[in-house]
Amino acid sequence: MSDHIVSAFTEELERLSADILRMGGIVEEMIGDSCRAVLHDDLELATQVIDRDPQVDRMEAEVERQIVSLIARRQPMAHDLRSVFAALKVSGELERIGDLSKNIGKRALNLDAAVLPAMRSGVARMAGPVSRQLHNVLNAYASGNAAEAKAVWETDDEIDQHYNALFREMLTYMIEDPRSISGGAHMLFMAKNLERIGDHCTNIAEFVFFQITGENLVQQDRPKL
Repeated sequence: MSDHIVSAFTEELERLSADILRMGGIVEEMIGDSCRAVLHDDLELATQVIDRDPQVDRMEAEVERQIVSLIARRQPMAHDLRSVFAALKVSGELERIGDLSKNIGKRALNLDAAVLPAMRSGVARMAGPVSRQLHNVLNAYASGNAAEAKAVWETDDEIDQHYNALFREMLTYMIEDPRSISGGAHMLFMAKNLERIGDHCTNIAEFVFFQITGENLVQQDRPKL
């Protein structure tokens, strides 16, 4: 393969990665904004999150188009093929994270005045580590840092613990005040959406680790908290 072809292929991969990182930036904002909308009862912000989801869908479709074209023209091998594979998988995971953030925004629109401020702050509190997880795994993807990707992957149990604690907290509020049951049910679904976002972040970490090392992370290697 000539130096010109190698250089052109490298530029295409870099553009692909840049598009995925832009997509990740939008999705990261959607997580934070959806939970801020819940915390502050900001219906306008919740609507903005919902309205951003089609943009994420279009970006995923464009990434897929680029990948199909790149494979057809370049026929990548070895590490280059892993990079293309990872790009496809990461974009799909980001699209699903966008959907889950949109779902939180939709539920924020349906909350009523009976929702306790402590319930709202509980969901916002869980959003912090989930957002950091996504931010860190995008950094690992951008820098090609396998150790950072693995570190994100190892935080899965931490997110699960946040979810379990929030689940018990919401049930306690609902038992103590039956008027909060409707809002509490929405909060439980929001918490589950955040937990699932955490799962997608660890999936991204697996794809990034594989892209860099050619090796798979396995469940039994994850430390238990």
